[in-house]
Amino acid sequence: MITVKSTQKVFTEDEISRLTGICTEHLRAVARSKHLGSIVRAAGAAGGQAERWQFTNADLSVLTALHPRCEH
Repeated sequence: MITVKSTQKVFTEDEISRLTGICTEHLRAVARSKHLGSIVRAAGAAGGQAERWQFTNADLSVLTALHPRCEH
C-alpha cells in the first residue's frame, strides 16, 4: 500500500518511480501503452525540449495494480 498526502494532486515521474519501485524506463513504457499520465514539454536552456511525465492519484493507483516493482 502506498500512502500519499491527500492534498497532492500531481506527481512527477521521479516521485512515481520512487513510490512504486518501477524504474523510469518501464514507467514510461507502461504509461505510453496504457495511456496513463501526461507529457509536459518544457523549453530547455540549450533550445531543446525536455519531456517530463506527470501523473494523477488515479494513474498512481492503476500503475501499482498493473506493474510489479522492478528487480534490476
